[in-house]
Amino acid sequence: MRGSAARRVRPTPTATSAPTTTTTTRTATRTATRTAVAVLTAGAVLASGGCFGGSDDASHPGGPRGGKRPAAKPSVLWNTKPGSIASLGDSITRGFDACSVLSDCPEVSWSTGTEVNSLARRLLPASSRSGARSWNYAKTGAVMSDLSGQIQSAVGHEPELVTVLIGANDACRDSVDDMTPTAAFQAAFGAALKTLRRELPKTQVYVASVPDLKRLWSEGRKNVLGRQIWKLGICPSMLKDADATDPAAVERRRRVENRVDEYNTALKSVCAQDALCRYDGAVHNYQFSEDELSRWDWFHPSKEGQQQLADMAYRRITAP
Repeated sequence: MRGSAARRVRPTPTATSAPTTTTTTRTATRTATRTAVAVLTAGAVLASGGCFGGSDDASHPGGPRGGKRPAAKPSVLWNTKPGSIASLGDSITRGFDACSVLSDCPEVSWSTGTEVNSLARRLLPASSRSGARSWNYAKTGAVMSDLSGQIQSAVGHEPELVTVLIGANDACRDSVDDMTPTAAFQAAFGAALKTLRRELPKTQVYVASVPDLKRLWSEGRKNVLGRQIWKLGICPSMLKDADATDPAAVERRRRVENRVDEYNTALKSVCAQDALCRYDGAVHNYQFSEDELSRWDWFHPSKEGQQQLADMAYRRITAP
Protein backbone atom coordinates (compact mmCIF):
# COMPACT_ATOMS: atom_id res chain seq x y z
CA MET A 1 0.00 0.00 0.00
CA ARG A 2 2.76 2.41 0.92
CA GLY A 3 4.50 1.79 -2.32
CA SER A 4 1.34 2.35 -4.38
CA ALA A 5 0.68 5.59 -2.56
CA ALA A 6 4.16 6.66 -3.28
CA ARG A 7 3.66 6.01 -6.95
CA ARG A 8 0.39 7.95 -6.93
CA VAL A 9 1.92 11.06 -5.41
CA ARG A 10 4.92 11.11 -7.89
CA PRO A 11 4.65 14.40 -9.82
CA THR A 12 3.70 14.29 -13.51
CA PRO A 13 6.23 15.81 -15.96
CA THR A 14 5.43 19.40 -16.96
CA ALA A 15 5.03 20.80 -20.53
CA THR A 16 8.56 22.16 -20.42
CA SER A 17 10.19 18.80 -20.07
CA ALA A 18 12.88 17.40 -22.49
CA PRO A 19 10.59 15.85 -25.13
CA THR A 20 9.17 19.27 -26.06
CA THR A 21 12.70 20.73 -26.43
CA THR A 22 13.72 17.84 -28.67
CA THR A 23 10.70 18.34 -30.88
CA THR A 24 11.48 22.04 -31.28
CA THR A 25 15.10 21.28 -32.16
CA ARG A 26 14.07 18.75 -34.81
CA THR A 27 11.62 21.22 -36.33
CA ALA A 28 14.30 23.94 -36.51
CA THR A 29 16.76 21.48 -38.04
CA ARG A 30 14.27 20.46 -40.74
CA THR A 31 13.56 24.13 -41.50
CA ALA A 32 17.27 24.94 -41.78
CA THR A 33 17.81 21.91 -43.98
CA ARG A 34 15.00 22.94 -46.32
CA THR A 35 16.44 26.47 -46.48
CA ALA A 36 19.93 25.17 -47.26
CA VAL A 37 18.58 22.90 -49.98
CA ALA A 38 16.66 25.81 -51.48
CA VAL A 39 19.76 28.00 -51.44
CA LEU A 40 21.91 25.27 -52.96
CA THR A 41 19.29 24.55 -55.61
CA ALA A 42 19.04 28.24 -56.50
CA GLY A 43 22.84 28.42 -56.67
CA ALA A 44 22.94 25.45 -58.99
CA VAL A 45 20.33 27.07 -61.24
CA LEU A 46 22.34 30.30 -61.32
CA ALA A 47 25.57 28.45 -62.05
CA SER A 48 23.96 26.48 -64.85
CA GLY A 49 22.79 29.65 -66.57
CA GLY A 50 19.14 29.59 -65.55
CA CYS A 51 19.16 33.35 -64.89
CA PHE A 52 22.11 34.22 -67.14
CA GLY A 53 20.87 32.44 -70.19
CA GLY A 54 20.88 33.47 -73.83
CA SER A 55 19.42 36.59 -75.36
CA ASP A 56 16.02 34.94 -75.54
CA ASP A 57 15.61 35.22 -71.73
CA ALA A 58 12.21 36.93 -71.41
CA SER A 59 13.07 38.48 -68.05
CA HIS A 60 15.77 40.66 -69.66
CA PRO A 61 14.74 41.86 -73.12
CA GLY A 62 17.77 42.11 -75.36
CA GLY A 63 19.67 39.58 -73.30
CA PRO A 64 20.85 39.23 -69.72
CA ARG A 65 22.90 41.85 -67.99
CA GLY A 66 26.05 39.98 -67.23
CA GLY A 67 26.32 36.78 -69.24
CA LYS A 68 26.43 37.98 -72.86
CA ARG A 69 29.69 39.17 -74.37
CA PRO A 70 29.56 42.49 -76.25
CA ALA A 71 29.35 42.12 -80.01
CA ALA A 72 32.69 42.42 -81.82
CA LYS A 73 33.23 45.67 -83.67
CA PRO A 74 33.18 45.32 -87.45
CA SER A 75 36.66 45.22 -88.95
CA VAL A 76 37.84 48.17 -91.02
CA LEU A 77 37.71 47.36 -94.70
CA TRP A 78 40.30 48.65 -97.16
CA ASN A 79 38.82 50.15 -100.32
CA THR A 80 40.79 48.91 -103.33
CA LYS A 81 39.20 51.54 -105.58
CA PRO A 82 39.53 54.94 -103.88
CA GLY A 83 37.89 57.81 -105.71
CA SER A 84 40.49 60.54 -105.05
CA ILE A 85 44.23 60.72 -104.39
CA ALA A 86 46.61 63.18 -102.74
CA SER A 87 50.34 62.49 -103.08
CA LEU A 88 52.86 63.62 -100.48
CA GLY A 89 56.62 63.31 -100.28
CA ASP A 90 59.76 64.61 -101.93
CA SER A 91 61.36 65.09 -105.36
CA ILE A 92 60.69 61.49 -106.41
CA THR A 93 56.94 62.07 -106.31
CA ARG A 94 57.42 65.42 -108.09
CA GLY A 95 59.12 63.63 -110.98
CA PHE A 96 62.27 65.75 -110.56
CA ASP A 97 64.81 65.33 -113.39
CA ALA A 98 62.57 62.81 -115.16
CA CYS A 99 61.72 65.10 -118.10
CA SER A 100 64.37 67.84 -118.12
CA VAL A 101 67.36 68.88 -116.08
CA LEU A 102 66.82 70.41 -112.64
CA SER A 103 63.05 70.57 -113.07
CA ASP A 104 60.00 68.99 -111.51
CA CYS A 105 57.84 66.97 -113.88
CA PRO A 106 54.67 66.00 -111.97
CA GLU A 107 53.13 64.81 -115.24
CA VAL A 108 55.15 61.61 -114.88
CA SER A 109 54.68 61.18 -111.13
CA TRP A 110 54.05 57.56 -110.18
CA SER A 111 51.17 58.70 -107.96
CA THR A 112 49.20 61.40 -109.79
CA GLY A 113 50.93 61.78 -113.16
CA THR A 114 49.05 61.93 -116.45
CA GLU A 115 51.86 60.84 -118.81
CA VAL A 116 52.60 57.49 -117.16
CA ASN A 117 50.22 54.76 -116.08
CA SER A 118 50.10 56.24 -112.59
CA LEU A 119 47.85 55.38 -109.70
CA ALA A 120 45.53 58.21 -110.67
CA ARG A 121 45.18 56.91 -114.24
CA ARG A 122 44.46 53.39 -113.04
CA LEU A 123 42.20 54.08 -110.08
CA LEU A 124 40.24 57.20 -111.02
CA PRO A 125 37.62 57.56 -113.75
CA ALA A 126 38.80 59.26 -116.93
CA SER A 127 36.88 62.44 -116.10
CA SER A 128 38.88 62.86 -112.87
CA ARG A 129 42.43 62.27 -114.12
CA SER A 130 43.11 65.87 -115.08
CA GLY A 131 43.37 66.96 -111.45
CA ALA A 132 39.76 67.23 -110.34
CA ARG A 133 40.23 64.28 -108.00
CA SER A 134 44.03 64.10 -107.61
CA TRP A 135 46.49 66.51 -106.03
CA ASN A 136 50.29 66.48 -105.73
CA TYR A 137 51.61 68.22 -102.62
CA ALA A 138 55.05 66.61 -102.60
CA LYS A 139 57.97 69.02 -102.60
CA THR A 140 61.48 68.64 -103.93
CA GLY A 141 63.96 68.56 -101.05
CA ALA A 142 61.37 67.63 -98.41
CA VAL A 143 62.34 65.65 -95.32
CA MET A 144 60.11 63.80 -92.88
CA SER A 145 59.58 66.85 -90.68
CA ASP A 146 57.86 68.53 -93.65
CA LEU A 147 55.19 65.85 -93.97
CA SER A 148 52.74 67.35 -91.47
CA GLY A 149 52.64 70.59 -93.45
CA GLN A 150 51.90 68.72 -96.65
CA ILE A 151 49.07 66.90 -94.91
CA GLN A 152 47.57 70.20 -93.82
CA SER A 153 47.59 71.32 -97.46
CA ALA A 154 45.84 68.14 -98.59
CA VAL A 155 43.12 67.68 -95.97
CA GLY A 156 40.86 70.35 -97.45
CA HIS A 157 40.26 68.11 -100.47
CA GLU A 158 39.31 65.16 -98.24
CA PRO A 159 41.13 62.60 -100.44
CA GLU A 160 40.11 58.97 -100.08
CA LEU A 161 43.75 57.87 -100.52
CA VAL A 162 46.99 59.58 -99.51
CA THR A 163 50.31 58.29 -100.85
CA VAL A 164 53.56 58.93 -98.99
CA LEU A 165 57.10 58.46 -100.32
CA ILE A 166 59.62 60.36 -98.22
CA GLY A 167 62.85 59.77 -96.31
CA ALA A 168 65.67 59.71 -98.86
CA ASN A 169 66.59 63.31 -98.08
CA ASP A 170 66.79 62.50 -94.37
CA ALA A 171 69.66 60.13 -95.19
CA CYS A 172 71.16 62.13 -98.09
CA ARG A 173 73.01 64.77 -96.09
CA ASP A 174 76.41 66.39 -96.31
CA SER A 175 77.74 63.81 -93.87
CA VAL A 176 76.49 60.76 -92.03
CA ASP A 177 76.45 62.75 -88.79
CA ASP A 178 73.89 65.10 -90.33
CA MET A 179 71.36 62.37 -91.09
CA THR A 180 68.02 62.65 -89.29
CA PRO A 181 68.14 60.53 -86.12
CA THR A 182 65.85 57.53 -86.37
CA ALA A 183 63.90 58.48 -83.24
CA ALA A 184 63.19 61.95 -84.63
CA PHE A 185 62.22 60.45 -87.99
CA GLN A 186 59.76 58.04 -86.36
CA ALA A 187 58.30 60.71 -84.09
CA ALA A 188 57.74 63.07 -87.03
CA PHE A 189 56.03 60.38 -89.07
CA GLY A 190 53.85 59.36 -86.14
CA ALA A 191 52.81 62.97 -85.54
CA ALA A 192 52.02 63.47 -89.23
CA LEU A 193 49.88 60.33 -89.36
CA LYS A 194 48.00 61.41 -86.23
CA THR A 195 47.32 64.78 -87.82
CA LEU A 196 45.92 63.07 -90.90
CA ARG A 197 43.81 60.68 -88.87
CA ARG A 198 42.40 63.47 -86.72
CA GLU A 199 41.37 65.48 -89.78
CA LEU A 200 40.43 62.58 -92.06
CA PRO A 201 39.50 59.50 -90.01
CA LYS A 202 38.43 57.46 -93.05
CA THR A 203 41.26 58.30 -95.47
CA GLN A 204 43.53 55.43 -96.50
CA VAL A 205 47.30 55.81 -96.51
CA TYR A 206 49.84 54.08 -98.73
CA VAL A 207 53.40 54.39 -97.41
CA ALA A 208 56.27 53.46 -99.72
CA SER A 209 59.56 52.41 -98.20
CA VAL A 210 62.68 54.53 -98.62
CA PRO A 211 64.57 53.37 -101.75
CA ASP A 212 67.83 51.46 -101.42
CA LEU A 213 70.51 54.17 -101.61
CA LYS A 214 73.30 51.59 -101.50
CA ARG A 215 71.99 50.01 -104.68
CA LEU A 216 71.67 53.48 -106.20
CA TRP A 217 75.40 53.92 -105.63
CA SER A 218 76.28 50.50 -107.04
CA GLU A 219 74.18 51.02 -110.19
CA GLY A 220 74.83 54.69 -110.90
CA ARG A 221 78.60 54.48 -110.46
CA LYS A 222 78.79 52.30 -113.55
CA ASN A 223 78.26 55.42 -115.65
CA VAL A 224 81.23 57.81 -115.97
CA LEU A 225 78.97 60.84 -116.51
CA GLY A 226 76.88 59.87 -113.51
CA ARG A 227 79.91 59.77 -111.23
CA GLN A 228 80.93 63.22 -112.41
CA ILE A 229 77.49 64.67 -111.77
CA TRP A 230 77.42 63.21 -108.27
CA LYS A 231 80.48 65.33 -107.49
CA LEU A 232 78.23 68.39 -107.73
CA GLY A 233 76.84 67.40 -104.34
CA ILE A 234 74.10 64.81 -104.91
CA CYS A 235 73.52 62.74 -101.76
CA PRO A 236 77.12 63.13 -100.54
CA SER A 237 76.63 60.93 -97.47
CA MET A 238 76.31 57.97 -99.86
CA LEU A 239 77.53 59.07 -103.29
CA LYS A 240 80.61 61.22 -102.79
CA ASP A 241 83.95 59.63 -103.79
CA ALA A 242 81.97 56.99 -105.66
CA ASP A 243 85.09 55.04 -106.65
CA ALA A 244 86.57 54.99 -103.15
CA THR A 245 86.71 51.57 -101.52
CA ASP A 246 88.90 52.35 -98.51
CA PRO A 247 87.64 51.34 -95.04
CA ALA A 248 86.37 54.84 -94.24
CA ALA A 249 84.28 55.02 -97.44
CA VAL A 250 82.90 51.53 -96.91
CA GLU A 251 81.99 52.36 -93.31
CA ARG A 252 80.31 55.61 -94.38
CA ARG A 253 78.10 53.83 -96.90
CA ARG A 254 77.31 51.11 -94.40
CA ARG A 255 76.06 53.68 -91.90
CA VAL A 256 73.80 55.29 -94.49
CA GLU A 257 72.48 51.87 -95.50
CA ASN A 258 71.75 50.99 -91.87
CA ARG A 259 69.98 54.30 -91.28
CA VAL A 260 67.71 53.74 -94.27
CA ASP A 261 66.88 50.29 -92.89
CA GLU A 262 66.00 51.92 -89.56
CA TYR A 263 63.79 54.46 -91.32
CA ASN A 264 61.89 51.70 -93.04
CA THR A 265 61.44 49.82 -89.80
CA ALA A 266 60.03 53.00 -88.28
CA LEU A 267 57.64 53.54 -91.21
CA LYS A 268 56.40 49.98 -90.98
CA SER A 269 55.96 50.12 -87.20
CA VAL A 270 53.99 53.36 -87.17
CA CYS A 271 51.86 52.34 -90.14
CA ALA A 272 51.01 49.02 -88.51
CA GLN A 273 49.24 50.87 -85.69
CA ASP A 274 46.71 52.37 -88.12
CA ALA A 275 44.05 50.09 -89.61
CA LEU A 276 43.87 52.21 -92.77
CA CYS A 277 47.60 52.38 -93.47
CA ARG A 278 49.51 50.04 -95.79
CA TYR A 279 53.31 49.96 -95.82
CA ASP A 280 55.12 48.72 -98.92
CA GLY A 281 58.61 47.32 -98.49
CA ALA A 282 58.74 46.42 -102.19
CA VAL A 283 60.08 49.87 -103.12
CA HIS A 284 63.24 49.39 -101.06
CA ASN A 285 63.65 45.80 -102.22
CA TYR A 286 63.18 46.58 -105.91
CA GLN A 287 66.30 45.73 -107.92
CA PHE A 288 66.22 48.74 -110.24
CA SER A 289 68.68 49.09 -113.08
CA GLU A 290 70.64 51.99 -114.55
CA ASP A 291 67.95 52.39 -117.23
CA GLU A 292 65.46 53.36 -114.56
CA LEU A 293 67.57 56.28 -113.33
CA SER A 294 67.42 59.85 -114.63
CA ARG A 295 69.96 60.67 -117.35
CA TRP A 296 70.41 64.08 -115.79
CA ASP A 297 71.51 63.01 -112.31
CA TRP A 298 71.63 59.16 -112.07
CA PHE A 299 69.79 59.52 -108.81
CA HIS A 300 66.08 60.20 -109.36
CA PRO A 301 63.80 57.78 -111.22
CA SER A 302 63.45 58.19 -114.96
CA LYS A 303 60.03 57.82 -116.60
CA GLU A 304 60.67 54.08 -116.61
CA GLY A 305 61.53 54.21 -112.93
CA GLN A 306 58.38 56.20 -112.18
CA GLN A 307 56.36 53.53 -113.96
CA GLN A 308 57.87 50.82 -111.80
CA LEU A 309 56.94 52.76 -108.67
CA ALA A 310 53.39 53.07 -109.95
CA ASP A 311 53.22 49.32 -110.63
CA MET A 312 54.38 48.43 -107.13
CA ALA A 313 51.98 50.88 -105.49
CA TYR A 314 49.03 49.67 -107.56
CA ARG A 315 49.66 46.05 -106.57
CA ARG A 316 49.78 46.92 -102.88
CA ILE A 317 46.78 49.23 -102.89
CA THR A 318 44.52 46.88 -104.83
CA ALA A 319 45.49 43.75 -102.93
CA PRO A 320 42.52 42.17 -101.07
